[in-house]
Amino acid sequence: MPFDLSLIGTVWMGVAVLGAAFIRGYSGFGYSAIVIAASSLVMNPLNMVAVVVILETAMSLQAARGISADVDWRRVWLMLAGAAVGLPLGLWALTGISEDAARAVISAYVLVMCGVLLAGWRLAREARGISNLGMGVVSGLANAPGMGGLPIAAFFAAQPMRAAVFRATLIAYFPLLDLYSAPLYWWAGLVTWDTLWASLIALPLTFLGNWLGSRHFLNTDPQDFRRFAILLLAGLAGLGLLKAVL
Repeated sequence: MPFDLSLIGTVWMGVAVLGAAFIRGYSGFGYSAIVIAASSLVMNPLNMVAVVVILETAMSLQAARGISADVDWRRVWLMLAGAAVGLPLGLWALTGISEDAARAVISAYVLVMCGVLLAGWRLAREARGISNLGMGVVSGLANAPGMGGLPIAAFFAAQPMRAAVFRATLIAYFPLLDLYSAPLYWWAGLVTWDTLWASLIALPLTFLGNWLGSRHFLNTDPQDFRRFAILLLAGLAGLGLLKAVL
C-alpha cells in the first residue's frame, strides 16, 4: 500500500478523500485542507502534499472550461509572483523539522484559517495591487503543506467580488501555482513513486465525490454546508494537534 499505511489507515484515507471531494463539489471549499488534516492522524502529512496538488489540479482543469472571460489575470500574476517567493521559503522551513513538528505546524495553521473563515470579516472595497502580491507570498508559504488555497479563498471572500470572477480567478490561479510547485516538491523529496500510486488510487474517489457533491443531493444551503465543512476541518486539525503534542 502507498506510504506503508495499514488497512485501517488506507480505509480512513479513502473515506477522507471521498468526503473531502464531496464537500468541495457541494460548497467549493476545502479538499486539500481536509485530506491533509485527515492524513495527519495516520501518517506524515507531508507525504500527501504532492498527492493533493495533483488531484486539485485535475479537478481545476475539469472545471476550467469557459471561464477565461471572468478571470482577473492581473490578480493571478501578482499572486503567482508572491507565491514564487513564499513557496521555497515554506518548503525550506517545513521539510527541515520533525514529523510531529510538521503535524503541529500544519494543524495550527488550519485552525487559524478556520477561525478567519468563520469570523466572516469583510472589506469595504476590492483589494488591488500590492495586497494581492502579499497574499501570494502567504499562499506560497501555505502551499508548502499543499494548502495555498485557504488564505486566498479567505482573502477573496472578504471582498465584494462578483461570484463568477471569484471562482474563475481561483480556478486559473491554482493550476499555475501547482505547475510552479511540482519541481520544488520533487527537489524537496516530497514526490516519490508512492505519490503517483496514491494519486492514481485516489483519482476515481476524488472525481466521484466531486460529482456527487456537485449534484447537491442534500437539502442544505451551500453556505451552511460550507460552515459545517469548516467546523469539520477544525475538528480534524484539533485532533492532529493533539496527536503532535501528546
